[in-house]
This record gives sequence, structure tokens and C-alpha cells, in this order.
Amino acid sequence: MSDRLIEAANELFYAHGLRAVSVDKVIERAGTTKVTFYRHFQSKDDLVVAYLELRAAQERDGVDAAIAHGAGDVDATLRLMADHTGTMACAPDFRGCPFINAAAEYPDPDSPVRKVVDEHRAWWVSALERLVAPLGLAQPGAVAEDLMLLRDGVMVAGYLGDPSRVGASFLRSCRAVVAGAARASRGARTARA
Repeated sequence: MSDRLIEAANELFYAHGLRAVSVDKVIERAGTTKVTFYRHFQSKDDLVVAYLELRAAQERDGVDAAIAHGAGDVDATLRLMADHTGTMACAPDFRGCPFINAAAEYPDPDSPVRKVVDEHRAWWVSALERLVAPLGLAQPGAVAEDLMLLRDGVMVAGYLGDPSRVGASFLRSCRAVVAGAARASRGARTARA
């Protein structure tokens, strides 16, 4: 039953916003009762956390699969990610990044919701650092942070801008960041030699 509640929350929270959707709406969508809801979740915030954890697991699976499929080919992995992002942003129900949206609705950094957001964002940066690791860059953490900034931007642009253009723009921007970092790393190695 908790899976049905989380799935109902996933649909409603993403489409309408966390604060706008009541527990009653989630219960109605899941076809259950308040007693059942409170048997699984102590509060709405607990359900919001479970929803975000589901979204995080889905994103992590997708990113990990792209990195594995790229097999060390950074550009191939970035192409996969850009293609997926472009396709996702063109879906009629796309509402941007659920984590950026949640952070906007839960500004308190100590709330359980924001902790899930922060943990997932930290995971993203570490995944992007794993992605660029084969390039042997001098500052892979900084490059990962730059790529994270681009990922945030593409999620917002996909919702607010022309979604049909975000995938290609994301890929061009990522390639520029990676190429610039590679040039800087080569320059640093040459200067040391």
C-alpha cells in the first residue's frame, strides 16, 4: 500500500507542487484511507521524502546506466544524457527538476525534505566526477560542479524555454566545459614539465 501512496504522490506532487497537494488528494488518488496513510507515514513531509527518494533512485539508475553504457567514453555518455534530457523536457507533463522544485518549496536547510535534496545533489556531483574521471583532468571536482550547474540550467530551460532545443544546448555546453578543462589540464602539465 505504501507503494500506491508514493506512486500517487509522485504523480500529484510533480504535476501540481508539494504544498499544493493535500494528503487527502494523495489518499483519494491511491484509493485508500487516512488510517492506511498514517500507518505508513507519520506526516505529509514523510511522504514528500519518500517521493523524492523514489525520484532520486530513478535518476541514479538512469545516470549510472548512461555512465556504464558509455564505458569511459565521456562524450558518448554526455550524448546519452543530453538525448534523454531533451526527450524528457519535450514530454507534455515535464515540470522541471523535482529537486529544484522541492528546494523552492522547502527553504529550511534543516528540513528532512531539503536534506534529501542536498544528498541527491551531492550524489549528482559525485556521479559527474565519475563521468569525467577517464579524462584525467586536473580538477575533476570543479568540472563536475560546472556540469551540475549546466544540468540545473537545462532542467529549468526545459520547463521555461523551448524544450526541443535543450538537449542540443546541454550537449554543446557540456562539451565546452570538458574541452576547456582538458585544455587547462594540458596547459598545467606542460607548465610543470
